[in-house]
Formats: sequence, C-alpha cells, structure tokens
Amino acid sequence: MSDEKPHHQPFPEDEEGAPGPQASSYTMVDPRFREIYFQFYKETYRPSVLDRKTKELVAIGASLAAKCQGCLEGHVKKALKFGASREEVSEAIAIAIGVNAAAIVDLTDIAADNMNLRLFPGPEKPQPRKAAKK
Repeated sequence: MSDEKPHHQPFPEDEEGAPGPQASSYTMVDPRFREIYFQFYKETYRPSVLDRKTKELVAIGASLAAKCQGCLEGHVKKALKFGASREEVSEAIAIAIGVNAAAIVDLTDIAADNMNLRLFPGPEKPQPRKAAKK
C-alpha cells in the first residue's frame, strides 16, 4: 500500500467523460456551492464560438496564471486530446510567460511611481513624428 496521496483534480468531469474530482477534492466547499461551480464549469465548456481545443489552450494560460498544477495538467491533457499540437501547447505556455512577465513589470512600475523611485533610467520616450512634407 502506497503512502502517496491521490493526485487531485480541481475541476469536475466534463461532457467528454474526463475524470472528475477525487474524493479528497472539494471537502471544504459546501455542497450547494460545489454544485454551482460544477454547473458553471460545465457551461463554459459547452459548444460555443470557441472550439474545444481553443478553450483548452486558454485554460492552460489561465491555469499558469492561477498557479493551479492540477488544472494545468488536466488542461494540457485535454488540449492534446482535442487536437492541439505540442507547438500549440508550447505557444500557449509562452504567451502565459510573457503576460506574467508584463504583470511583474506593471507592479514594479506602479511601486516605483508610488515611492517616487527610479533605480535605473527608463527608456526614452519616442518623439512625435513630424508630418512628411509634400
């Protein structure tokens, strides 16, 4: 018998029969709120203007932003299942890296403004373009 805890999946089973949450999941969520969440989750994956592969690629980025390992693993598996290539999954991850980096820059810019602090000179502001003479 293994002492390993079962891997927990933080999202419910979808219409495609993907594994649902483990018995150890959602034990601190009131069942009525759990059901509301399950219904919301299922609704977001119903057919709509975005195909399922695209939804899973978006979910990969959101999982990374939310720092949800179980979500990330589940959505990578689903993205591949719904036809995403390795390159598409990798690009979704790269976009999440870029957005996260921009968020860090944004936070530090706001902190610098709030503290009236400049550790290094910033980039020069572009000069307005002059209209070309005819």
